[in-house]
Amino acid sequence: MNSILIAIIIANILMSYKGFNDDHFFRKYEFHMGRVRSGQKIRIISSAFLHADLSHLAFNMITLYFFAPVVIGYMGDLSFILIYFGSIIFGSLLTIYFHKRNHSYRAIGASGAVTGVLYSAILLQPDMMLGLFFIVPIPAYLFGIFYLLYSIYGMKAKNDNIGHTAHFGGAMGGYLITLLIMPHLLFDHALMVALLTIPIVVLFGMAKMKKL
Repeated sequence: MNSILIAIIIANILMSYKGFNDDHFFRKYEFHMGRVRSGQKIRIISSAFLHADLSHLAFNMITLYFFAPVVIGYMGDLSFILIYFGSIIFGSLLTIYFHKRNHSYRAIGASGAVTGVLYSAILLQPDMMLGLFFIVPIPAYLFGIFYLLYSIYGMKAKNDNIGHTAHFGGAMGGYLITLLIMPHLLFDHALMVALLTIPIVVLFGMAKMKKL
């Protein structure tokens, strides 16, 4: 396994384990809208290394383990790091944009970063198959489109504790950073690039019409 990937997984495990056993540490580094807006910007990054429980941590790290090698194999270590941390920042910025008036809004987890890596992998290898619910095979690009549309639904419905906004922002981060680093994908995988743009246009269209 790549050393950079190992380091990121270990950092997630260590910080999450510390958070499981130290509520003060957890509260100090979680994403809390009021604290972030008051100047504690470190939470934008640190919250992505905290998780709610072992299953939350395991799901994110297993997903990262499967898809990070695709990105590293095509783009190298430095680009992978840019995508991972860039997706965290995109996820947090989109969260701030949509939840800035809710000063009690909280979020944790590497899901935004992991989703960014997943979307980068989809752009790089759009013909790969993913397992929907780990069972039903589905083309990666279809999964990408449906997942973002589901995230929009979750943002609108507000009926669960999932950070849909961070997931969507992370996906945007992985998508945009990958295209900036490898602009030839705009031509090599033009149809996939266009299809994956649709949910992003839908999201900001709904936001402009105040339907979110």
